[in-house]
Amino acid sequence: MNKQIAIALAAVLTGCSMLPDYQRPAPPVAQNWPASAAGTRQATATEWRTFFPDARLQTLIAAALEHNTDMRIAVARVDEARAQFGIARADRIPNINLAASRNAALTPGDLSPTGRPLNSQRYDVDLLMPAFELDFWGRVKSLSDAALASYLATEEARRAFRLSLISDVANAYLALLEFDERVGIARVTLRSREETRTLIGKRREVGLASDLDFLQADGAYETARADLANLLRSRAAADNALVLLTGKMPSELPHGRSLAEQGIVADLAAGLPAEVLLARPDVLAAEQKLIAAHANIAAARAAFLPRITLTATLGTASQALSGLFAAGSRAWSFQPVLGLPLFDAGRTAANVDLAEARQVIAVAEYEKTIQQAFREVADLLAAREQLAVQADALDTAAKTQAQRLKLADARYQNGISSYLEVLDAQRELFTAQQNAVQTRRQLLTAAAQLYQALGGGRNNLH
Repeated sequence: MNKQIAIALAAVLTGCSMLPDYQRPAPPVAQNWPASAAGTRQATATEWRTFFPDARLQTLIAAALEHNTDMRIAVARVDEARAQFGIARADRIPNINLAASRNAALTPGDLSPTGRPLNSQRYDVDLLMPAFELDFWGRVKSLSDAALASYLATEEARRAFRLSLISDVANAYLALLEFDERVGIARVTLRSREETRTLIGKRREVGLASDLDFLQADGAYETARADLANLLRSRAAADNALVLLTGKMPSELPHGRSLAEQGIVADLAAGLPAEVLLARPDVLAAEQKLIAAHANIAAARAAFLPRITLTATLGTASQALSGLFAAGSRAWSFQPVLGLPLFDAGRTAANVDLAEARQVIAVAEYEKTIQQAFREVADLLAAREQLAVQADALDTAAKTQAQRLKLADARYQNGISSYLEVLDAQRELFTAQQNAVQTRRQLLTAAAQLYQALGGGRNNLH
């Protein structure tokens, strides 16, 4: 009881202001990224079609945004939250209803003033204003503000999902291109090893090659055949992932573009952490939840204070239906009610404690979201920088291994070295080529994920 009285007195003394105005918490992260943030354009100002200029990828992203089932669920949740906000906002405006009624009753004689059974009836047509609360302390407004913030949080969550879906489609497309290239390399390697095995078989027949050379060539061929089968399986899985995201048929998926070509993704500048992170949809959604929690505290505290509700009717009444609109049939009622909670076994105080605890949770979740976002962007910036170096090194290594294979094959043909040297050069070349393609895909994937992590296309997400 003491806590209830203290809160009520504090509210009265401070007028209608139940809580200080909402203040955004300071971002709990460093002022600069730990890795290079160089780039040519800001992610938040870059529409996804500009960042992904590949026409085939644009077609896939557009299909996913239109047909993806999870996207439809996210949109429906926004509609749900918007409707809930509309319900809460309506409580701030008096509701007017039209009511028509007929009341008939039979009173037995022993209860009638005349000692005889009494029939009575009444017809009413009224405009009715049911219990409307005068929001002196801002309780209803706070509930409406909380509903608005919840709606905006859901809208930001939809934008976050939309951005994530764009990134997922881009990553799946890049994976498909990667496996296309790796399958192409594996097929070339298989043909080469088949030709080598055939050639060594002929050399063995004339005594120019040993059984060991042939067995090594045959083993290398079978290994290449197994590698190709494994890559074809992975490419089928990449096809299926893209089908699930976009709703496209497998025959409609694009194939054949090289990851080394220009114009698949654009470059980005990261900007300052505080500017970038606070524009991310997931961070904005967390902040809206914090705003809703702040408003709910005000509503919970206002429950300690007197509540005034008004109920009124204006219409006509008559004992007979024919006299309902006759002169002198006008009727009205006006019923103001003042209510003040005196004892509720601590329910109202517990609701305040609950709202305050939820605000503490909302603050922590908001800060955690920013910290996770900072780490995500920092990791991707570091990955972008180092993967570029790694991709360049692996491209050079693949070219070097190709030269090595030519020399090893020439040495074997001239009888200077064994076939084992050729076999080793073949394996190293195949591995270098596969690694180079994988790293190029990882570099492009990091760029696509960075677009998402930086809140890409913030002004173009509708």
